[in-house]
Parts: sequence; structure tokens; C-alpha cells
Amino acid sequence: MSRLNVTEIIERDAKANARKDEWRSIYEDCYEFALPQRNLYSGYYEGGVAGKGKMVRVFDSTAIHATQRFANRIQSGLFPPQKEWCRLEAGTGIPQEQRPQAQAALDAYTKRMFEIMRQTNFDLAMGEFLLDLCVGTAVMMVTPGDEATPIRFTPIPQYLVAIEEGTFGNIDNVYRKLRMKAEAIPQEFPDLEMTSELQEAISNSPSKEIDLVDAVIYDYDEKRFCYHVIWPSKRQELVYRTMDSSPFIVARYMKVAGEVYGRGPLVTAISDIKTLNKTVELVLKNASLAIAGVYTAADDGILNPQNIKIQPGAIIGVARNGGPQGASLAPLPRTGDFNVSQIVMNDLRINIKKILMDDTLPPDNMSARSATEIAERSRELASNLGSAFGRLINETMVPLVSRILYIMDQQGYIDLPLKVNGVEVKVTPVAPLAQSQKLQEVNDVVQFMQIANSLGPQGQAALSIPRIAQYIAEKMNINQELLTTPEEQQAMLEQMQQAMMAEQGPQTADDGGATMEAMQ
Repeated sequence: MSRLNVTEIIERDAKANARKDEWRSIYEDCYEFALPQRNLYSGYYEGGVAGKGKMVRVFDSTAIHATQRFANRIQSGLFPPQKEWCRLEAGTGIPQEQRPQAQAALDAYTKRMFEIMRQTNFDLAMGEFLLDLCVGTAVMMVTPGDEATPIRFTPIPQYLVAIEEGTFGNIDNVYRKLRMKAEAIPQEFPDLEMTSELQEAISNSPSKEIDLVDAVIYDYDEKRFCYHVIWPSKRQELVYRTMDSSPFIVARYMKVAGEVYGRGPLVTAISDIKTLNKTVELVLKNASLAIAGVYTAADDGILNPQNIKIQPGAIIGVARNGGPQGASLAPLPRTGDFNVSQIVMNDLRINIKKILMDDTLPPDNMSARSATEIAERSRELASNLGSAFGRLINETMVPLVSRILYIMDQQGYIDLPLKVNGVEVKVTPVAPLAQSQKLQEVNDVVQFMQIANSLGPQGQAALSIPRIAQYIAEKMNINQELLTTPEEQQAMLEQMQQAMMAEQGPQTADDGGATMEAMQ
């Protein structure tokens, strides 16, 4: 594929955004009622005022709170802050005899990677990223930084991004809306091509915001990514770069074959969320009627309804409060009883929390829980995630680590480039959510060892203790530095055999002498 011109990029961006608009009604409802503070559909990008009118139609906070809990649980389960949540391991292409040395080097790279990430805003960005993932589609931009912040993580709101799938369902092309002040464009893109129109805009109106589009498009012929920054209104290309790694990490919670955008748990729960919100709205209106009431006033020339204020302690002068013609002021009877709405609202709240997986943790007032219970609850969360768990690993964790290692290699933080392809290097999750599944495998091995030992010598002969120890160490992600090498294991076995022979030596010699005497 040859280099695309400005017109072709603008047309592809328009088609991608037209496809995204098909999802607008679903995503907009999810953001309005569950993530109102991240709702850009009613923000200044749509001609509104940022931060204003975000919760005008929101009357219940159940979905907002449950969404925050969902994102926090996923982050603590897969990307716990300030902890190592993955491990670089030797792939299947590494020979077995070279794996201990390779693993020791990869452990050092893993440690270095997380030391660098602790200097960045990764934990903050991942929290916002997972909030968008709860809707269905989340995007993060990972770019090189400076000495203080080696890597920058920027969560991009879904509203600003349009995506295109490539081969095998991968997201290869990303188009992002970008609004910047004219004077900030040269600082953001030092390699831009300064045009006369841009120079004029910077000189005359430096604080004026300009709408741009930056696009990452994969070139299948050259096997690389092309980065473009386009000024659509002037139909000009300001920046062009080629990269071996895409800066955008795009994840879908769950998707249907043939669709590009993902469907999150909020898409499933949005009907209950809107029903609950409307029910609470009606209950509040009914409560206001019960408190203040609606009254009828007789137009008898004495009572002026325009001067009446219905408030506590008010005295209203009337000609009469009874008589053949009735009262001058009387309450308007209300119809219906909303007491049954409490049952409906409780059921809806329970359903919303179940969909957002906010019902598996015990109450906060419970006593300390055992490690077994915590592991069981982590496995329960993993099973509830279902296919989304694997998609989180394949579309978020693996591309994220690959991009981080690429930037570390470009900045000289590692000695050689690492290819995360499963053959040379593979990424293994070690966070609590993934570790709970491995602990079950370790328990199976321990139970088998107990059964084999109970069978006597024949059962014990089926066990290879060094291999079992190595297997358990891998499952529990024990650092290779803490394990002995095969050479050290052989030396230790020889020393143990020599010590046993030294202890048995005199007795064996005596037995041998007695045997010789008997033979003589």
C-alpha cells in the first residue's frame, strides 16, 4: 500500500465515524446514566459547555457506583496498583536447557519494566481505561515521555476515537479527534510541516482551538504503521511518521462477529438502569406532591390564587372554609400509590449489581476472611467474566506490555529488543485474578503427590520431585534467582550421596569382612 494522501485519509475517517455513529444511541445512554462525568456527547465537542448539565436526567446513583466498583475490581484483580501484574517468560522457541538462563534475564527485564512504570501515570490511566471498557470499547495511547516520566499513558474517551478492523479481527487503524490551541501544535509535534495557514493561525490567534485528526493506519506491504496528523478544514497533512508499533491500545469487553465495537456489561444493564432511573424520578415527583400538594381555589372574587404561597406556617385569608358553596381552598385528591415502587426499585438495583458483578464480595462489616475464601471469590469473578477475561489478556495486557517494551528498547532501558510473540517471549498474568486459577493447578499437583505417596514405593516412583518443584515454582511465579540451577542441583545431590556413603561406610566394611570370613 502506497502512502495515502489527505483526501483518502479524510474519507476513511468519515467512513469509520459513520460506522461508529450506529452505536451512538447505545453508548450515549450508557455514558449519560452510568458515567455522566465522562460523557462527551453533551460536552463542548458537541457545542455544549464542559462540566455543565451532566446529571440533569440522572436520579439514581446505583449504576454510577456499580460501574466504579466494576472498574476497581478489574484493576485490583488484573492490574493492581504499584504491584507486578505480569511476568515475562521464555517462549516455546527457547530450548529447554537454555530456559533457566533466559528466564533469569527475563525476570530482570520484568523488574526493570515495573520500576519504570511506577514513575508514570499508569495506575491512574488504567482506572479511566477500565471505566470505558465497562461500556464496551476502551482506548489508551502509550507514547514515550521524558526523564521524569519515561512513558506517558493517555486514556482516550471512546467518543473521540473511530476504529477499523484488519486481519483476524485486530484493530489496525485508529482515527482520533484532536482539538488543540494553535500555539501548542508545534510543541506537541516538533516534526510537523509548518504551512502558511498554520503559521498565520499561530501569529493571529495563538489561543484559538483547531480541530485536527491523527490517524494510525497499518501498511500491510511495508509491515509498519503510518502516523498522520491532518487538518481537515484546510485539507493539509501536518505530520507523517512511520512506526513499528502502534501507540493505540484498543480493547473490547465483548464483541459479536461482524461488529467492530464492543459491548460491555453496561450495554446489558442499560434497560434496567433507565427503568430504575425513571421509577426514581416518578417517586420523587410523587413525593413532592405528597409534601406540597396541589390545591383548587374557588374564583369567588375574594380569594386571589396568584397571591397564594403554599409553604409551612403560611396563613391564607379566605371568605369561608365551608358552607353550601364548599371551601374556598381545598386539596386536590391524588391518584395511585407508589409504595409498590420500592419493591420494583430493589429488584432493579439487584439486577444492575449482578450484571456489573457487584454482588460477589461480602459486606464490609464482616470479619477477616481466609486466603482460601479470597481465592475462591477471585475464581468466581474470573468465571463470571467468561470470555472477557481472555479478551482482557489478549487485547489489553499483551499489546500493552509489547508497547512498553518497544518504548523501553527505543529509549535504551533494555539491552536488546524483546518480541512478545509466544515463541521468544510470552506474557503471563500474575495478578490475583489470574493467580487464583494457577493455585488450583498447584492444589491438584499437591493432591496427586499425596495420593502417590499413599500408594507406596510404586506410587512414589512415578514422581519426579525436581520437575514437580520447577512446575510449582512456575505456577506460583517464583523468581528464577531463588531457584537452583541444574548444575547446582546435581552438585547438591552428589554431596548428599557422599555424606550418606560416609555414614554407611564403616558398617558396610564390617559386613564385608564378616562375609569374607564366612566364605573362608
